[in-house]
Amino acid sequence: MSQLLTREEICVPENEVYHRTCLLTDAALSYCPGCGHGTAHRLIMEVIEEMNLQADTIGVAPVGCSVLAYDFMDIDMQQAAHGRAPAVATGIKRLYPDKFVFTYQGDGDLAAIGTGETLHACNRGENITIFFVNNGIYGMTGGQMAPTTLPGMKTATSPFGRDVTTMGYPLKITELLAMLPGTYYVTRQSVHTPANVRKAKKAIEKAVQYQKLKKGLCFVEIVSNCNSGWKMTPLESNKWMEENMFPVYPLGDIKVPKP
Repeated sequence: MSQLLTREEICVPENEVYHRTCLLTDAALSYCPGCGHGTAHRLIMEVIEEMNLQADTIGVAPVGCSVLAYDFMDIDMQQAAHGRAPAVATGIKRLYPDKFVFTYQGDGDLAAIGTGETLHACNRGENITIFFVNNGIYGMTGGQMAPTTLPGMKTATSPFGRDVTTMGYPLKITELLAMLPGTYYVTRQSVHTPANVRKAKKAIEKAVQYQKLKKGLCFVEIVSNCNSGWKMTPLESNKWMEENMFPVYPLGDIKVPKP
């Protein structure tokens, strides 16, 4: 009779330097090649696995590319209507205060139709964590202009470029949320290089740990590319992101807990 292996023995064979987290399903990623969503998924699931929180985690994802998270994250997930993930997560956390509850949202969802839900959840200091992927465009629905679209940036609904005189300026939603008293930890990271991936994972670890302190909402923005929506190759989109997105959305911690 063969001996049954533990989950740890199956997931982390002896002497293996790196392993694919067990909390990602075997489904092939359906994101566009070069998209940052897959790496963001992996980092979040790695942290949850390393902290042994799989059975105590509930994720919420609404509409847009983020809705595909259900196919890839092997945890309890709940779908929310477009923009309403913070409200759904609030209800879940209040019913299950000992669970780790997070939302996974894109910029078209969080910073447009979900602006009100996001602002008020942060202002109330709900004890949840929000992971926010910002690629400056509506990715899944056809590449329309989003609140985060840069000045002069061409999209399906701004074919001549975003004109700030008629379309307004990019909404720096993360800086706005950092000013609210209900937010505890607010940071902006990226996942386009190995060094940035390591920094993003550390930020995610902090956000997960801080929820246990019940001090307020943690918000992690990940600036990403959308090479299909931007009409670029993955390499071109990463370079464009560095040259154009980061000056408007600089990386780093924006609000950190006081000692």
